[in-house]
Amino acid sequence: MSSVSPIQIPSRLPLLLTHEGVLLPGSTMRTSVDSARNLQLVRSRLLKGTSLQSTILGVIPNTPDPASDAQDLPPLHRIGTAALAVQVVGSNWPKPHYTLLITGLCRFQIVQVLKEKPYPIAEVEQLDRLEEFPSTCKMREELGELSEQFYKYAVQILDAVSLEERFKMTIPLLVRQIEGLKLLQKTRKPKQDDDKRVIAIRPIRRITHISGTLEDEDEDEDNDDIVMLEKKIRTSSMPEQAHKVCVKEIKRLKKMPQSMPEYALTRNYLELMVELPWNKSTTDRLDIRAARILLDNDHYAMEKLKKRVLEYLAVRQLKNNLKGPILCFVGPPGVGKTSVGRSVAKTLGREFHRIALGGVCDQSDIRGHRRTYVGSMPGRIINGLKTVGVNNPVFLLDEVDKLGKSLQGDPAAALLEVLDPEQNHNFTDHYLNVAFDLSQVLFIATANTTATIPAALLDRMEIIQVPGYTQEEKIEIAHRHLIPKQLEQHGLTPQQIQIPQVTTLDIITRYTREAGVRSLDRKLGAICRAVAVKVAEGQHKEAKLDRSDVTEREGCREHILEDEKPESISDTTDLALPPEMPILIDFHALKDILGPPMYEMEVSQRLSQPGVAIGLAWTPLGGEIMFVEASRMDGEGQLTLTGQLGDVMKESAHLAISWLRSNAKKYQLTNAFGSFDLLDNTDIHLHFPAGAVTKDGPSAGVTIVTCLASLFSGRLVRSDVAMTGEITLRGLVLPVGGIKDKVLAAHRAGLKQVIIPRRNEKDLEGIPGNVRQDLSFVTASCLDEVLNAAFDGGFTVKTRPGLLNSKL
Repeated sequence: MSSVSPIQIPSRLPLLLTHEGVLLPGSTMRTSVDSARNLQLVRSRLLKGTSLQSTILGVIPNTPDPASDAQDLPPLHRIGTAALAVQVVGSNWPKPHYTLLITGLCRFQIVQVLKEKPYPIAEVEQLDRLEEFPSTCKMREELGELSEQFYKYAVQILDAVSLEERFKMTIPLLVRQIEGLKLLQKTRKPKQDDDKRVIAIRPIRRITHISGTLEDEDEDEDNDDIVMLEKKIRTSSMPEQAHKVCVKEIKRLKKMPQSMPEYALTRNYLELMVELPWNKSTTDRLDIRAARILLDNDHYAMEKLKKRVLEYLAVRQLKNNLKGPILCFVGPPGVGKTSVGRSVAKTLGREFHRIALGGVCDQSDIRGHRRTYVGSMPGRIINGLKTVGVNNPVFLLDEVDKLGKSLQGDPAAALLEVLDPEQNHNFTDHYLNVAFDLSQVLFIATANTTATIPAALLDRMEIIQVPGYTQEEKIEIAHRHLIPKQLEQHGLTPQQIQIPQVTTLDIITRYTREAGVRSLDRKLGAICRAVAVKVAEGQHKEAKLDRSDVTEREGCREHILEDEKPESISDTTDLALPPEMPILIDFHALKDILGPPMYEMEVSQRLSQPGVAIGLAWTPLGGEIMFVEASRMDGEGQLTLTGQLGDVMKESAHLAISWLRSNAKKYQLTNAFGSFDLLDNTDIHLHFPAGAVTKDGPSAGVTIVTCLASLFSGRLVRSDVAMTGEITLRGLVLPVGGIKDKVLAAHRAGLKQVIIPRRNEKDLEGIPGNVRQDLSFVTASCLDEVLNAAFDGGFTVKTRPGLLNSKL
């Protein structure tokens, strides 16, 4: 036994009065400080003091007396413990208070209280020296771990000053307490095991009240959740690997107390595993003729898309184990991409589930979270399969072009495994951590553009373009689908409202400008609401008229004078003016309901002076016509471009002016000073209206050349001609994309002729027949042919000496 040097405490100590326990020498405890005296002590001694002596306190056990005055110092226990303040933690909410971590050093006896306010200070006498004995230390540590009833003996031990007296009191107490607690632990553990066994085996008895009598009903083992889960695992048709994982997890669950957080996680995991449709599927309806009729009834036009669906059905009929294709419908908003996916599921007789991917920037949304995380859950693919309950649904991945990317990963990269027919038969969700077969799922993705889809993901999908509708197709869609839907939603009937096709055409051309039919649907809804108001007012007037007629006939007819009858009849007529049915919607009614037309055809007005040409542009919302304007002024030969242009379009403008400068003599183009150098003392300004809209791409090259040629020649470009095509420095016209959408935009604008690159002639096969009849197409391989078609009478070219002037 080795001794330790004695600890000397100051002769004067500030007293900390605590009611939370008794601090013994060598022990540590936390105590709260919230009384006024103790708060003053902490602030004055601990927070402001810098020496070691300032952190030594005298801790006195104190039992608060409710009857005593809080201002007076309560009676103090004569024996206390000198303690070292190890840590001070404070807070001001909801009121100021501190928490102290203190360690007992040695006993002391109060000789006299020297000061009571603001906190008590006493003269003390040290009673013992802190000497450690290994055997007593070991017993004290064991007791600290096992005992919760130590407090009632603590004061007696504190008062024992003599070391011999202290040993006589504490050692028997320690031995008895340790043995008793050890015995309690030994008896408690088998009892807990027996309780678990009884809970798992003993059937639950329920007392039910049936027909006024009480009877005991023994429930079978299926009512026990764990037993039910185990039975579902045994009877499920999951693959062997998944079955092994579930058996292992159910064994862990049986040994796990329900209070553990992992218990709920494991149980949720097993419930998901047994609910997934590992081998449950629906049978496809493979009647090609019925499928064609259903698709035609649900969707007008969209022939290419419906053809691809019928091809899949035909091959599926010949080969039952065909893997599901990965289709991607690309087109502007409002053309029916999402509704087509729902119709495909209806045609096949499959379940349908839509997954919105717009704005998703976490790969865990696709692959799920690992179960090590709090709040983990499976990804949207596995969760969708659980929702539909079959393993061969139609999954619509909506807005796949609007996926994001963040620190949580790239969801587009996570989709690579999902949308790869060679890999998705072993798709592994992070939450499941076992493979699931997705090869029978029919995935349909939708997008407005392929420009923002990663190349690797785009390569895994079969792209099907869904272009905008023609005016004739919109009219048919409106009268087949939109108008009946709006009438049903607004409680109207065809006997109450009629919208002729000419009115529908006015709505399409003057109140909407879109590739799809969403705005058209909203305008029709506005018309139906206005008519609903008229119909409701008419019914109210008719009811009021009926009540007036009844009153007049029964009570007043004999008393009406002859000269008063016309006035009475006139008043009745004012009440009886319900609208004539059906209400016919014509152009005047449109102006009253929808206001003045939003879009007027201004093509001829815009092309009333040189330096203006019409181009064709493609946007994610469909095709659009685009005006290009040019002006020249005296300057230093600078080219100014405005209209939110991208780098590619700026380069096209520089190409156009360079080509015209090199061919100025050929076309007799001069500036205001008669010079063939078009930029000599001349500045050129090119503007693309709708300046708030960002524009880019190479297809405006031919339009810029035509606009500048008109400016320098002083001739007007034909007001019924639009054009598109990329140019080179040598004057060649290169092919561009989006021909169908651009041609439909020209048709909507009422133009008559479209100039396209010759290598885009093959794209005209996808143009509807009625549009091709209304438009004439000029295919050009060089800029000479473009200029010849853009101006009335062609564009005159000056030949070399000895040759006559000719027109291209």
